[in-house]
Amino acid sequence: MSTYKSDFLNVLASRGFIHQVSEPDAMDALARSSTITAYIGFDCTAPSLHVGSLLPIMLLYWLQQTGHRPIALMGGGTTRVGDPSGKDESRRLLTDDDIDNNMKSIRAIFGKFLKFENAGGNAVMANNADWLNTLNYIDFLRDVGRHFSINRMLAFDSVKLRLDRQQELSFLEFNYMILQAYDFVELYRRYGCVLQMGGSDQWGNIVNGIDLGRRLHNAQLFALTSPLITTSSGAKMGKTAAGAVWLNAELVSPYDYWQYWRNTEDADVARFLKLFTVLPLPEIERLAALEGAEINEAKKKLATEATALVHGRAAAEEAAGTARTTFEEGGLSATLPTIEINGGDLTKGLRVIDAAVKANLVSSIGEARRLVRGGGLKVNDETVHDEVRLLTPENLVGGVIKLSLGRKRHVLLKPV
Repeated sequence: MSTYKSDFLNVLASRGFIHQVSEPDAMDALARSSTITAYIGFDCTAPSLHVGSLLPIMLLYWLQQTGHRPIALMGGGTTRVGDPSGKDESRRLLTDDDIDNNMKSIRAIFGKFLKFENAGGNAVMANNADWLNTLNYIDFLRDVGRHFSINRMLAFDSVKLRLDRQQELSFLEFNYMILQAYDFVELYRRYGCVLQMGGSDQWGNIVNGIDLGRRLHNAQLFALTSPLITTSSGAKMGKTAAGAVWLNAELVSPYDYWQYWRNTEDADVARFLKLFTVLPLPEIERLAALEGAEINEAKKKLATEATALVHGRAAAEEAAGTARTTFEEGGLSATLPTIEINGGDLTKGLRVIDAAVKANLVSSIGEARRLVRGGGLKVNDETVHDEVRLLTPENLVGGVIKLSLGRKRHVLLKPV
């Protein structure tokens, strides 16, 4: 049971969001007595965030729901550098245009979870390029850099792991933790932000910001980290055979997104209901108590509620209905994801393994071959046993071909 008195920390603790809090008693008292402003940073390395970003987004959601002010900080400046935390190698450097385009694309997702100032709420969307891109290097070294110890920075896990493995860490990346600390102080100056939240791998970076705030402004700042989420089998959240589970519908359809959550391992259902839905805890406890085949009802509820948050209630219910038609009623639903293929390719004969890659069921021909050898690919519900099996117009049923990966993922191939 949570021992926190503030709604904010009590909700986070009871739903499993908290890994560490700096000065928990002081943070709890402050959250109880005043409106606190807190931030999480999101780098803009891709045109969409993925499922791995959902947990920090939910932290901001509950922050606002319990009466406080969230800041979603876009890393327009830090994306130009690259965070070495948890990375084995340097990130590919993006152009400013790439970063701007990515930022525009991912901003939309936050509007589904947070109420911003222009929509009657108090959430803030900030961009660290506003202050980082105009920094004078010599002034920055003198005013900020002098507060950082190289000895201490070398001891940080994000640096130490790369050096221990004798993997290159560029001076550019080495500066990332200084820039992140400066972000915290800049948001304190601009918005009165006193709390930075993030994954547990960010603890050292956040503590740097707390220390810098104390040195520069005698400010009392706080850190809160959440556990890094893996599935019960040890897999990283948001990774599938077909690649990342993106939040933008153009990259992963609402149906495929629903299926991702429907395929949750039994042991993860209760935990994921707490973290990735807004269902009340008594309802989650009821669902978590289901056993045997009934656990599938809890998985469907998880899938529908998680999909509704990202894609809207209508899309979530449609995805659930499609799954019901396809699996429980044995039908071929017209709302299954449809991939257009070249009619000429089909006439000549299209390899099933090529079709699986085109349909994004797998990420490579090699993966498709392995699935065929393991009996994991089906055409019109019949298992494919031959790696060189060709799809032809004779396979069309109602103008489409149903291609399936296992029992849970299906697409319709439609010749044009």
